[in-house]
Amino acid sequence: MKLAEAGYRVVLAARRADRLEAVASGIAERGGQADVHRLDVTDRPAVDAFAAGLDRCDVLISNAGGAVGMDTVAESSAADWQAMFDVNVLGTLHMTQALLPKLVASGNGTIVVLSSTAGYVAYEGGGGYVAAKHAEHAIAATLRLELSGQPVRVIEIAPGMVKTEEFSLNRYRGDAGKAAAVYAGVAEPLTDSDVADAIAWTVTRPPHVNIDLIVMRPLAQAAQHKVHRVLRDG
Repeated sequence: MKLAEAGYRVVLAARRADRLEAVASGIAERGGQADVHRLDVTDRPAVDAFAAGLDRCDVLISNAGGAVGMDTVAESSAADWQAMFDVNVLGTLHMTQALLPKLVASGNGTIVVLSSTAGYVAYEGGGGYVAAKHAEHAIAATLRLELSGQPVRVIEIAPGMVKTEEFSLNRYRGDAGKAAAVYAGVAEPLTDSDVADAIAWTVTRPPHVNIDLIVMRPLAQAAQHKVHRVLRDG
């Protein structure tokens, strides 16, 4: 919605059409334009078809991702790691490769990779997700080097603790109690609106300004392993 308010025609692509339609309706209510496409970023032929159907692309925001499980490296499932790599890493690769020619042709393209503070600091139980987010950071950093001299900026935004409806619930395989405990006692974790503000700010900088990296956390989170919590007795 932030970019629509800034005058961009937004193209929404994700797996769940109902969620897309809800966002598109909100954009329309504010006088913006949004197109909706049901898309699984792990499906390369579908991604290529989606890209071919666009007349142009000025900005790519690669934000598909997610974590599965909190198992140790010794006990984790290769299938869980594969799922995380397919969405976080290969999803970013597919979308970038498919849309890069249009981004270059725009004469002023921008790629925004949504990574995570997990891409910088490892923690127990996060091996697969940490590895995937390190890989996303590597993609952004490598692209910035490889596109030097081309009219495409590469921005990485790495949020810390963001409270959304599904992230922790999916990570804990639907266990609502464990998901809620992640945010217990944290008065103000980041929200999706906070991240959207950061994205819009970076994209709307003058074309000669590239914001390489933003690491953002809530005030309560000093580091991956240090979070200030205020818990009530009983």
